[in-house]
Amino acid sequence: MKTNHAVVNQVPPLEGFDVANYPVIAEYLDRVGAAESLPELHELGQMAGSAEWITVGDLAEEHPPVLETHDRFGNRIDVVRYDPSYHRLMDTAVGHGLAGHPWASADPHAHLVRSAKFSVWTAVDAGHGCPISMTYAAVPALQADPTLTERYLPGLASREYDFGLRPASEKAGLIAGMSMTEKQGGSDVRTNTTTAT
Repeated sequence: MKTNHAVVNQVPPLEGFDVANYPVIAEYLDRVGAAESLPELHELGQMAGSAEWITVGDLAEEHPPVLETHDRFGNRIDVVRYDPSYHRLMDTAVGHGLAGHPWASADPHAHLVRSAKFSVWTAVDAGHGCPISMTYAAVPALQADPTLTERYLPGLASREYDFGLRPASEKAGLIAGMSMTEKQGGSDVRTNTTTAT
């Protein structure tokens, strides 16, 4: 392939760097006694700054989830199809304890370490940070009921991403999410209406 000109006014791609390379993060984790978390933090940072994972994040954004309401025979299925890149992002986040894991950890710095890793890892793709955050945030609400805590905390705190529509009791890991029945929504929340009963 012959090029007809050279482009010289563009910066090179920002890749091949450690997203976790922020001295303030390392200093703070060291100061509070959580320096043992730095190797995993830098592992995530190097992944998030790599060309491979930047591409994975781009693919997840370019291929949004697709809702299939019916199968080819007309049966209602309500299945959401995700691009494999999304599953790779989720698997990595859950595997590194960014979802509900801190709530079951004996580490006194588990929540702080999780926040540092979450900040670093979601630089590769912000979209999958939503279900990861919802899983993390669901646990304290469930802890108001000991029965719910006993039933769901092991799955929500798991480091295993177990995608698929199956009963929670059959899964090695759970992801929390929200269900909405709104007919209109999205980013233009000004047009939403609410009725209290």
